[in-house]
Amino acid sequence: MTNLTHLPTDGLFVGRARSRDAAYPLVVTVRDGTVFDITSRTAPTVRDICEMADPTGHVRSAKGGPIGSLGDIAANSFETRRDPAKPYLLSPVDLQAVKASGVTFVVSLLERVIEEQARGSADKADAIRADIAGLIGHDLSKLKPGSPEAMEIKAKLISRGAWSQYLEVGIGPDAEIFTKCQPMASVGFGADVGLHPVSTWNNPEPEIAMIAASSGRIVGATIGNDVNLRDVEGRSALLLGKAKDNNASAALGPFIRLFDETFSIDDVKRAVVRLKVEGEDGFSLEGASSMAEISRSPEELVAAAMGPHHQYPDGLALYLGTMFVPSKDRGEKGKGFTHKVGDIVTISSEKFGALVNRVRLSPDCLHWTYSASHLMRELAKAELI
Repeated sequence: MTNLTHLPTDGLFVGRARSRDAAYPLVVTVRDGTVFDITSRTAPTVRDICEMADPTGHVRSAKGGPIGSLGDIAANSFETRRDPAKPYLLSPVDLQAVKASGVTFVVSLLERVIEEQARGSADKADAIRADIAGLIGHDLSKLKPGSPEAMEIKAKLISRGAWSQYLEVGIGPDAEIFTKCQPMASVGFGADVGLHPVSTWNNPEPEIAMIAASSGRIVGATIGNDVNLRDVEGRSALLLGKAKDNNASAALGPFIRLFDETFSIDDVKRAVVRLKVEGEDGFSLEGASSMAEISRSPEELVAAAMGPHHQYPDGLALYLGTMFVPSKDRGEKGKGFTHKVGDIVTISSEKFGALVNRVRLSPDCLHWTYSASHLMRELAKAELI
């Protein structure tokens, strides 16, 4: 079976899977193309591994039994053809909070300003895009948020009547950090991702997500889709929760890659995250985000999310933002891109593999019914806690 996750052969990976042999989600790793169950009383959750002094050492030496080949399990993870009697992948995080940072690339900064100015109307986007680009230019990538130079541009824009709340978090001193979903609510490889039915202008957001322990120490990373409703947020930034946090709107996976001798924070900073959308209507779109163009470092964004000002006792998964906002017309000229039900979204990066999901409306995706309370009860029954 082809490895649909395109997981690299080097590196140390940890994730989660379901198997009919256990009532609780399994903690798993991959060894030579085989998925191993490494759930134990020492580490019954991925959160517990991330809290260890040496997560890498634990996963590398953990004893466990094989549950199947990665190729077979990945193929069975697609909801359209899943056999629940066989193992399938879940989101690789469990008890961690799932947060996201926004407006961390100049392209997404400009697109958020466009959404705001267009008041959620895709029809007006092209004209506003040209106007905003003419006013502030295309290259703010060298501009340090919060710097004197940034504040100079802010003053100029205010005087021109063109200041925006998105420019504030894009080049101002404070990063935008918001809640993407509740712990245990993210979906993984092969799952359907959801769009709120009210939205008619939306897009995928291919991103890297940092995985941090409760201490703030970053222990690894994964890739994800921060599904976004452009029309909803464009109507009002106060609708951010409705635009971002819906059933199955946060995808992560296929696995967390832990930091070790083959992978470090520098690899995250050099990563290119690729996006491919394939529609049932024959439409296709491809693009990429280069992490080298991010305006705030991963360490800065994690520090903005957690620290003395805000604690996360179970750790954190933090989406870092994207520079790729698709504007290719899908249908009528000037109306740009929006999803259609049935789209297949592939987000990939060389060091992480590929995350593949199908787009549906949120009410039609599998409902979120398994939370932290269910997990704790089942781990207790199995005498793992």
